Amino acid sequence: MNTLALRWSLDNKPHLSVLDQQLLPQVEKWIGIHDCNEMIAAIKALKVRGAPLIGVSAALSLAQSGLHGSSKEKLLQEATALMAARPTAINLMNCVNRLQKVILANVKPELLLKETLTEALAIAQEDVELCDRMAHYGAALIESGDSILTHCNSGALATAGVGTALGVIRRAHELGKKIHVYVDETRPLLQGARLTAWELDKFQIHYTLITDNMAAHVMSLGKINKIFVGCDRIAVNGDFANKIGTYGVAVCAHYHQIPFYVVGPQTTVDSKCLSGAEIPIEQRHAHEVRGASGSFGNVIWSQENTPVYNPSFDVTPAKLVTAWILDTGVLTYKNISEGALK
Repeated sequence: MNTLALRWSLDNKPHLSVLDQQLLPQVEKWIGIHDCNEMIAAIKALKVRGAPLIGVSAALSLAQSGLHGSSKEKLLQEATALMAARPTAINLMNCVNRLQKVILANVKPELLLKETLTEALAIAQEDVELCDRMAHYGAALIESGDSILTHCNSGALATAGVGTALGVIRRAHELGKKIHVYVDETRPLLQGARLTAWELDKFQIHYTLITDNMAAHVMSLGKINKIFVGCDRIAVNGDFANKIGTYGVAVCAHYHQIPFYVVGPQTTVDSKCLSGAEIPIEQRHAHEVRGASGSFGNVIWSQENTPVYNPSFDVTPAKLVTAWILDTGVLTYKNISEGALK
């Protein structure tokens, strides 16, 4: 099966490959993934990224390992290693945990192989369907003529389907709604500039790229009337983690009274996490802030010994959210406060 960012054929000759998102948009290069260690490296390097896609990719990699003859013990070790690849995106833990349960429940090697593969393929297919449902619910909130701001990348490069927030925007476009999208560049890794703009261009959706520090200014000019963002983990009180900079967008939206929607599947809800204060925030490499890397090579614009603070995500409080768009429907703050995510 092929998606925008992932290809797999898990039959007699198992094959799994990912689109190297670090090289986009200038270079479209597919990388073969032969074992779980290579998948872990790809996830850590953000060659594969986006909470739903990370979970799907990890599940398929584990199934591939089974097809290559890995023992039950090795599969469980690989599952643990995969879950540790990135700490914030809960989809990774949820998807791999599903496979762990299947592995633990099966003793016979042939049954273990069959059930693990079946579960991994089910996870991938479910993500496609989850995206379709979110797109359906979210697109209903968009009207022709809307000017929409989004942050980071939450499209088909981040999922096995059409995407979360960007999937909503894409579905509205497919329904014939005339929309314009303002794309935050999303520093320091520029997922908006490199990936979201690339997707919007591919699907012929009108857009304008802006730097992150222009968002408030653009809102003040009345150029934005709706905001849609994705998420990597949602706490049961509605707080959510997303790419660093999302919190600032939410604060500005609240001040300018612009509807602010977060889009994510039920698999992104952490039922054990009571609030955003409990969400672990991944700290990434200093070189991502000191300069930039891509198909163009490496550029350094600060001193090499410059101290850096580089959290990959921030947490947006539930009170700043207009509504949560899940695959199960649209939830308001009242729904959340009454325990809709528990």
